[in-house]
Amino acid sequence: MANTSLWSGPSRFFKKEMLPLLADLRLAIALLLAIAVFSILGTVIEQGQSLAFYQENYPESPALFGFLTWKIVLALGLDHVYRTWWFLALLILFGGSLTACTFTRQFPALSAARGWKFYDKPRQFEKLALSTDIAQGAPDRLVDLLQGRRYRVFQEGNQIYARKGLVGRIGPIVVHASMLLILAGAIWGSMTGFFAQEMVPSGQTFQIRNIFDAGPWAEAQIPKDWSVRVNRFWIDYTPEGTIDQFYSDLSVLDNDGQELQRKTIHVNEPLRHRGVTLYQADWSIAAVQVRLNNSPTFELPMAPLDLGGGRIWGTWLPTKPDLSEGVSLVTKDLQGMLLVYDMGGKLIGTVRVGMALDLPGVTLSVVDLIGSTGLQIKADPGIPLVYAGFGLLMVGVVMSYVSHSQVWALKVGDRLYVGGRTNRAQVTFERELLGILDRLSSPSENSDAIAPSGDLAPLA
Repeated sequence: MANTSLWSGPSRFFKKEMLPLLADLRLAIALLLAIAVFSILGTVIEQGQSLAFYQENYPESPALFGFLTWKIVLALGLDHVYRTWWFLALLILFGGSLTACTFTRQFPALSAARGWKFYDKPRQFEKLALSTDIAQGAPDRLVDLLQGRRYRVFQEGNQIYARKGLVGRIGPIVVHASMLLILAGAIWGSMTGFFAQEMVPSGQTFQIRNIFDAGPWAEAQIPKDWSVRVNRFWIDYTPEGTIDQFYSDLSVLDNDGQELQRKTIHVNEPLRHRGVTLYQADWSIAAVQVRLNNSPTFELPMAPLDLGGGRIWGTWLPTKPDLSEGVSLVTKDLQGMLLVYDMGGKLIGTVRVGMALDLPGVTLSVVDLIGSTGLQIKADPGIPLVYAGFGLLMVGVVMSYVSHSQVWALKVGDRLYVGGRTNRAQVTFERELLGILDRLSSPSENSDAIAPSGDLAPLA
């Protein structure tokens, strides 16, 4: 008895106080709006960037909108909204609200719809939205007509109950289940997913290391038993000289260097391997290969130059062994054109890949320009759950539009009382019931419809 009384208090509080509060539609709407607002913030405010990025784009003076600074962004976790404790708490609370509503409202409504109750008194038909009575109506004939309209009919003597569209009562439950599945996928993805970026020159192999954002359980998702080799990176240009598309030929290698998968990716066409997706996102120029006179080919790294005139890369090439003289090589793309400047910053000339340029005392030959591919790398194990949830949501919405219609009938003396109701498509249901009653009142199947003696009309 002591244990029973110990647990009865919390159990009663949960059933009488917490459960109705969780199932409250107003709470669900408020939570959904809050989730939507913070999701918009997570879209507008760049996620997973460096401290320097936020300090530059969200300065303290002047503050964005007068209050939004980098300190507020970092303090509230707006730089990783979808992994903050408060956003996950909102998702869990919303899931609890959906679950409570499902068990306290949807399942009881479905249980009530699956049952049936006969009307045994004519006055019971007065509470129905549509009702009438017919002289000399045959219950068996009504059963046949209802079954012809795909109603499931229950009959006990002169009492009839019919229903159809029970799937419409199941639809809201399916919708709630799909939303719970979406929430579960979002939470699982936030806890176990990661986001990384890599800038890799052509011909090099890399493992995913440069991770910008990751969930607390993401370690298991970061690949350690395979790497990626960039076989080649290239850019297609339009006749006007602008970028048309850029491509990366990638190979996935195991720890022994054996190729597991190979694919050429471009924008909107990523490579997927074991739950990790590699997107083509950026590019750069890594190096230039040159020769001086008849020297072997050697490779000079190129670095981006901040000149305020677009993306430009450059390097310095010594032309004397003591490094006392040299030239600067500058380019803006991978089309193969390089500008050559002397030590004083004067333009000497231009040279293309595969061609040579005569400099004072030396001949410069450009062998190749080596590009780097910029890859965005993501893993989100919750995506299959989210996709399944959205698919189920569409099915549930379609199911919810099916009308749940009910018809009762009672034969008393020479009068047949008929009434019905539906939860949607009222006009369609009224026309259907009128058609059934017209055929029931007709002397034969092929005769014109004769109106029933009673009026089928909504009752006040």
